[in-house]
Amino acid sequence: MLRVNMCTDCNADIKGLDRTDRGRHLLRRFRRSDDGAAAIEFAILAIPYFLIVFAILETFIAFIGEQVISNGVDVMARKVRTGEIQSTSANSSTFKTTFRTAFCQEISVMISCSAAEIATPTRLYLDLRSFSSFADIPTGIPRVSTEKYADLKTSDFGYSPGGAKSINMLRAYYRWPVITDLVRPMLTTVRSSDGTGDFLIVATATFQNEDYP
Repeated sequence: MLRVNMCTDCNADIKGLDRTDRGRHLLRRFRRSDDGAAAIEFAILAIPYFLIVFAILETFIAFIGEQVISNGVDVMARKVRTGEIQSTSANSSTFKTTFRTAFCQEISVMISCSAAEIATPTRLYLDLRSFSSFADIPTGIPRVSTEKYADLKTSDFGYSPGGAKSINMLRAYYRWPVITDLVRPMLTTVRSSDGTGDFLIVATATFQNEDYP
């Protein structure tokens, strides 16, 4: 008698079998069944897939933020170079607040600075100083030690541009927060003292002031 392994009522195939054979029969049917295989495969691959996609998008946004910071440095450096922004030793504290506020306004299209951030930097660090020659301008990122993941050293940062025809440097550092920490280790090794891994944005401008009055 020829038996076809198809039925409209699946339970009818196993009514005549004992408990052991019935269990084996159900196991064989389970192995052959491919119902829901696509859903299981998607569930396995969905997490790493969306993680990679999110990391790509986050890195792209961070690079846009880098351009915003760089543009802010260029604008503020031009204002110092032309004498639109000047500082004297008598109002150094006021100049720091004024300069940081103006810089934050330049990057407000994407990055906002609170009053606390302007007063006490935790993410945005600015360094504006004058030098006797271009050769004296530092070229590396200041760090607290020579360790691989040493933090940024900000103790030497100042807000003291020179007058007319002086040589100046403006540097901006911004700790861009990273959620998907996949690409950041390949972009920077600078980490904050609490061990968190932020993408450090760096922008620098060196210039000689114009001979303004």
